[in-house]
Amino acid sequence: MARPEQVLLLEPQHELKFRGPFSDVVTTNLKLSNPTDRNVCFKVKTTAPRRYCVRPNSGIIDAGTSINVSVMLQPFDYDPNEKSKHKFMVQSMLAPPDMTDMEGVWKEAKPEELMDSKLRCVFEMPVENEKAHDMESNKMISSSLLKSDSSALPGKSLSSTLDDGVVKEIMEECKRLQMEAQRLREENKQIREDDGLRMRKSNVMSSQHASVGMKKEEGLSARTMALIMLFFVVGVIVGKLVL
Repeated sequence: MARPEQVLLLEPQHELKFRGPFSDVVTTNLKLSNPTDRNVCFKVKTTAPRRYCVRPNSGIIDAGTSINVSVMLQPFDYDPNEKSKHKFMVQSMLAPPDMTDMEGVWKEAKPEELMDSKLRCVFEMPVENEKAHDMESNKMISSSLLKSDSSALPGKSLSSTLDDGVVKEIMEECKRLQMEAQRLREENKQIREDDGLRMRKSNVMSSQHASVGMKKEEGLSARTMALIMLFFVVGVIVGKLVL
């Protein structure tokens, strides 16, 4: 038995066009309209589910209303020589009056109750002429914005648009930084002078300790010689008495 004709109106009807560059997510919209007096259940399916994100991918369209479905193509390396084989299918069915579980309705649906429409995917890269046109348009927009800004401020340079309070704050900050730099230089100079003074004191104390040590050694040597002479004299006297 042949399936019934699709009751939903699709826009676009046959192709989903994705315009590059494809280094980022590219989104296109699919409009689904329900011109009937019945609510319609729908599902959106694709042959490449890992390459696309569809929101919403299922739901109910009330009678006489429409919805927009966003189809987001994930980034990929585009090859102009490779034709896209990706396809989408919009499947629909009339919603039962007493429907409570949409998933259950889809599972119990008979083949003759299902309607579908198929769309193929088309990838497009902007041509160089269009790129140049877009760049020129951007330049013209930027130029017009600059002109409007300059006309809004006649006879004034960009620097003169600064508020006097802002200029005063900047000057005070510069002055504060200069004073801080001068203070740091003086502290650095004082530290160097203190270091030099400590080094000189250290040298003086080292020389004093050395001279005291030398004097002590000289005193020890003199006492040693005196003791030796005393023992010699005593030895001579004792020798004479024995003889």
